[in-house]
Amino acid sequence: MYIITEGGPRALDLNFTKVVSERSGQEIEACYQCQKCASGCPIAEYGDMDTNQVLRMIQFGLKDEVLKSKAIWICVGCETCGARCPNGIRIAAVMDTLREMAIEEGVTPAEKDIYLFHQCFLDSVKSHGRVHEGTMLMRYKLKSGHLMDDVGVGLKMFLKGKLALFPHSVPSKTEVRRIFDWAKKK
Repeated sequence: MYIITEGGPRALDLNFTKVVSERSGQEIEACYQCQKCASGCPIAEYGDMDTNQVLRMIQFGLKDEVLKSKAIWICVGCETCGARCPNGIRIAAVMDTLREMAIEEGVTPAEKDIYLFHQCFLDSVKSHGRVHEGTMLMRYKLKSGHLMDDVGVGLKMFLKGKLALFPHSVPSKTEVRRIFDWAKKK
């Protein structure tokens, strides 16, 4: 099914809401656009749409637009939106689901190198049981080619003791790896 808009015809996926709700475990239909999620979002100014707009587009079946959006990739999963939602919708879980769907469908992320950043982050957690910013960022910088970007900020953080030189592992690294293995099977 298609709708006609100012930008031309847009495809609608009438099962999109149901699929996202089932996969995320969140009741998307319960969102009534109070915008409390968007008003508390710390990265709202960097996205191409607010969290409530993402939910509304899911409700309307605008799958292509949502999966191609920048918003689903820059969400940091801080849960501020979910904590503010009067209906208890955990929007971070929805964003995770949307990223998974975009990857599965081969949709190129709207934000350049963001998928690479996510992979470097997860690799760090898998290796150490928690993220080690220093090795994660070095891996990202080497793979992305952005070697000198943010070098000044990184140096300031290191000098203030905000970046550890060596990674600290958690005692239960095997548990963390088991979680990764379980997630891969799903």
